[in-house]
Amino acid sequence: MQTVKDAANYVSETIQGGGATASKEANKEVAKDSNASVGTRLSAAKDAVSDKMDEQKHESKAEINEQKLKN
Repeated sequence: MQTVKDAANYVSETIQGGGATASKEANKEVAKDSNASVGTRLSAAKDAVSDKMDEQKHESKAEINEQKLKN
C-alpha cells in the first residue's frame, strides 16, 4: 500500500514541478518584455523567483518518492 502512495506522490510532485517550470518560464518572458511596464516586469521577475523555488521543492519531493520506490 505504501508503494502505491509513494508512486502517486511521485507523479503528483512531478506534475506540480512541471507546472512551476511552465509558470517560471512564462514569467521570465514577461520580465524580459520591453513593452511591459516596469511594475509588470518587476512583478513577473518576483513571481519567476517564487516559481523557481516551488519547482525545486517539487523536484526534491519527487526525487525522495522515487528513491522510496526503488528501495
